Amino acid sequence: MKKTVSLVMASVLAVGSIAGCSSGSGSKEAEGSGGGAAAPAGPLKFSISFPTTTGDGYGQKQPDLSKEKWVQRLDKLTNTELDVRLIQREKMSVLFAGNDIPDVLGSLDLPTGKDMAGSVEAGVFQPLDDLLKQYAPTLLKKVPKAAWDSVTYNGKIYGIPDYLTNPSRRGTYIRTDLLEKTGLPVPKTVDEYLDVLRAFKKLGVENPFQMRENFKYADTFLGAFDVLPYKDQFEVQGDQVVPKFFDVENMQKALQTYKTMYDEGLIPKDFATISSTDYSKNINAGKSGMWTANVSGGLANFRTNIKSVDANAKVDVIPSPKGPEGKGGYFLYSPMVRTFYINKNVDKDKAAGIMKYFEWMTTDEAAKFFSLGVEGENYTVENGQIKYKSPTNKAETEEEGWRTTLWVGQDSTYNKLQLEQSKDGKDTLTAFDTILSKEGLPGIGFYPDLKAFSKYPDLTPLGDTGPKLIIDHMVKMIYGKEPISDWPKVIEEYKSKGGNEIIKEATERYNKKDGVSLFNNQ
Repeated sequence: MKKTVSLVMASVLAVGSIAGCSSGSGSKEAEGSGGGAAAPAGPLKFSISFPTTTGDGYGQKQPDLSKEKWVQRLDKLTNTELDVRLIQREKMSVLFAGNDIPDVLGSLDLPTGKDMAGSVEAGVFQPLDDLLKQYAPTLLKKVPKAAWDSVTYNGKIYGIPDYLTNPSRRGTYIRTDLLEKTGLPVPKTVDEYLDVLRAFKKLGVENPFQMRENFKYADTFLGAFDVLPYKDQFEVQGDQVVPKFFDVENMQKALQTYKTMYDEGLIPKDFATISSTDYSKNINAGKSGMWTANVSGGLANFRTNIKSVDANAKVDVIPSPKGPEGKGGYFLYSPMVRTFYINKNVDKDKAAGIMKYFEWMTTDEAAKFFSLGVEGENYTVENGQIKYKSPTNKAETEEEGWRTTLWVGQDSTYNKLQLEQSKDGKDTLTAFDTILSKEGLPGIGFYPDLKAFSKYPDLTPLGDTGPKLIIDHMVKMIYGKEPISDWPKVIEEYKSKGGNEIIKEATERYNKKDGVSLFNNQ
């Protein structure tokens, strides 16, 4: 059973009372700008942008997104006329500088996040509480409180979020066919994992454990010792709030584990410079025995790609290694994945229509459209059973991804309706519900970011990358250029170069409950 992330943002008012006042669904009508009141004389016209991190996807290849077939079908279903745009994340600042803001702006960031460039604080977007209560009560009830909290500023909801009901996203993958050849059982502890990796090496596996630069998607054993050096992985130590890498004993154990793997040839010798491209190439070429990746979509892709080079390959997700404290897994994601903000200049009637459009997104009709497409074209129904034509090439996969991109206010943990149509998909659901929901590492984060981060870039962690100063020392210790026993000196260096200021601010905000986010999977 999926668990919801607990997010405490003490700087904003609770939203639970709003959800508790909702009544009626208002979600079954598919006409009139997404359901609700009587349809207007003509289609509701509004502009909407979707955030992207790539410049070469299905959407970017379309000459006019407003005339793209899935957009036009969506227009017909919802009695709208959408002016659809794509905005790359790194160009958000340009958009705000030019004041070319659509009626609905999609963003990958929180209201006070860097991408939003202070726009919410400056009043560029309108609060949505009253609109939600009146025109989208089903959406208001459906989205978890933690997600609403994350898009709230000064006690008001400013965004419609795509959300996660299971914040544990990443998993530990293994070549099950290779494990079977070793005769060993599925490993559970760090030592058992090392034994399996040693057995993989004896089999001739080129990269028993697939590493990657900056420990990105290669932090399995940092997780086992609960010392992930990331943005939302602070913890209370004594009377201070500090990064988890201040846990000297467990940090040294984690580093020694990686050094053992390096010394014994269980990870690539050039692990510190392996790019994301080479990381993927090695795995898909069948050169890796174990690795880390997102589970939603990843399992099916790895199975397909690796079987193309080794017909006997078997790939599965297994429980991550447990350290001495019985912990394991990876960092927990924010409950908000993507958020849509409504421009303050949108008038009341149009804003009401846009909210009805979002309300329609909660219907079964919407779920079937975005997940499966059009009956007779993308799927058929035989004896009550859905037969979905899954993508068979890159172009079809990108088109399917684009269709689901248009779905707003959804649970982005996974697309259950799609996954239920294949064995790989069903295995993915099982992995989420029986493995990922039971692991993941809680931590303390701050939204908006600590101000001290902007002053000390080499000490600033990202969502899944540690501070440069910390990563540099970790790499040197694994290569044997610095003794692991010097980790206390690394902490002192961190503190002397600005870390004391970071810790002071983190502790003060934690004690004041000022924008404190507690990530866990309970």
